Amino acid sequence: MNARIDPRAPRLMPLHGIAAALDPDRYFKWRRSCDGDPFVVRFPRFGDVLFTGSPEGARDIFRAPIDVFEAAQPNPIAPMVGDASLILVGGEEHRRDRALLMPTFHGRRMRAYAEVIRDSALHEIARWRPGDRVDSRAASRAITLRVILEAVFGIDSHDRREEYSRTVVDFLGSYSGALMLAPALRKQVFGLGPWAHFLRLRDRFDALLTADIDRRKQAGVTGSTDVLGMLLDARYDDGSAIGDAELREQLRSLLVAGHETTATAVVWALFHLHRNPAVLDRLLDEVAGAGDDPLALVKLPFLDAVCHETLRLHPPVPIVLRRLRAPLEVRGVRREAGAAVGVSLALLHSDRELWADPDRFDPDRFLQRKYGPFEYAPFGGGHRRCIGAALAEYEMRIVLATVLSRVRLELPERTRLAAPPIAVPNSIGTGPRRPIVFDVVSRVA
Repeated sequence: MNARIDPRAPRLMPLHGIAAALDPDRYFKWRRSCDGDPFVVRFPRFGDVLFTGSPEGARDIFRAPIDVFEAAQPNPIAPMVGDASLILVGGEEHRRDRALLMPTFHGRRMRAYAEVIRDSALHEIARWRPGDRVDSRAASRAITLRVILEAVFGIDSHDRREEYSRTVVDFLGSYSGALMLAPALRKQVFGLGPWAHFLRLRDRFDALLTADIDRRKQAGVTGSTDVLGMLLDARYDDGSAIGDAELREQLRSLLVAGHETTATAVVWALFHLHRNPAVLDRLLDEVAGAGDDPLALVKLPFLDAVCHETLRLHPPVPIVLRRLRAPLEVRGVRREAGAAVGVSLALLHSDRELWADPDRFDPDRFLQRKYGPFEYAPFGGGHRRCIGAALAEYEMRIVLATVLSRVRLELPERTRLAAPPIAVPNSIGTGPRRPIVFDVVSRVA
C-alpha cells in the first residue's frame, strides 16, 4: 500500500486543547468531520498523536506486535498510578508484568467475587429511604471501592476499609483535570498549592499500602486468594519476586482503576435506563426472573446488552495511546519510531457504517449481532487490553441488577429532560461533568 499524505496538526493548538478539554467527544468528532481519518492531535509534552476512529485503523494498532510499542510517556495519569504501573510500561516489561498479574483475574477468581459484589451493593443501598436524593457517583464509588478492597487485600475490617475509602476518595479528588492536562501546574511553593496537596495524599495512600504489604509479609501466610497474597506468592520467569516499590504502584493502579472506571459505568447505565422507561421495564422483568443468585445475573442476555451499550457510549478510558519503538502504518499513514498513535473509542463506537443512529441508547443492537474487537473495544485491544476488563464487566452487571431489583429510582425532571451531561477528563478516565442524582421512590420487598 502506498503511504498516504502525512496529516499535520492544525494551527492555534492552544485553542484546540481547550476545546478538547471542555468536550472531548465533540472535539474528536469535529476533527474527523474536518480532516478525515486519521488526523493529528497535539498534546502538551506528549507531542503529535496520529488518531484513528475506524475499524481499519484500530486493527492496524491493536494487531501490531507488542514489541512495536513502548511505554507511552509522559502520560497524564503517571502521577496517580506510578511509572511502574502495568498501565504505563511497555515492551518486554509489560509482557513480564502482565504474565505475573493475569492469574489474579482468572475466571474462577471472578466467580468467587460474585457474592462480595452483591453484598457490597446491598450494604450501600440499605441506607436509602424513599424521599432520599442519592449522588449516584458517590454511591457507585462506595460499592466498587468496597469490592476492590476485599478483592485486593481481603479487608473485612470496617475501620480499615473506611480509612482506605477516605484516602482513595481524597486522593482521586485531588488530581484535578487541570493537573492532569497542564503539567506546568505540577509545582509547589513552600509545600502549598494543589500539587503539594496531591503529593501529601499520595504519600498517605502509599503509607497504607506499605503497611499492608509489610503486615502480610510478616505473617508469612502463603496460598492467599486475594490479589495481594497472590502477588506476594507469584514469581517471574527467573524466579524473582516483585519488588515492594513496584508492588505498591501495581496495587495503587488496581485500587484506583479497579473501582473508579466501573463506578462511572454504573452511573451512566442508571442514567440511560431511567431516561428510557421501556428499556428499564424490560430489564426489570428479566432481573426479577433471575432470583438472588449473583452468578445467574451475569448470564442475563438483556442485562449484558444494556452494559455493552453503556460502554459503547461511555468507554471508561476513551482514548488508547501508544508510543512506537518501530515504524507502523495506520490506514496507510506511516509513523516512525518515537511517534505516537491512538484510537479514539468515541469515534470507533459512533461510526455510522457500524452503528445505526449511534447517539441513541439501544441495547438491542447487541442482541442482533456480534461486534468484532476492532469495532467495539471499550477496554482497548490487542496485547494491552485492560487486564481488569473481566472483573469490571462482571461487577457492573451484578451491581446494576442488585440496585435495580431492590429500589425504584427516578431522575429529577430537570435532569431527565436536559441533554445528557458531557463526559470530561476525571481521575483515570472520564466522567459526567455534573453530578447525576436520583430520587429514591420506593424500596422493593
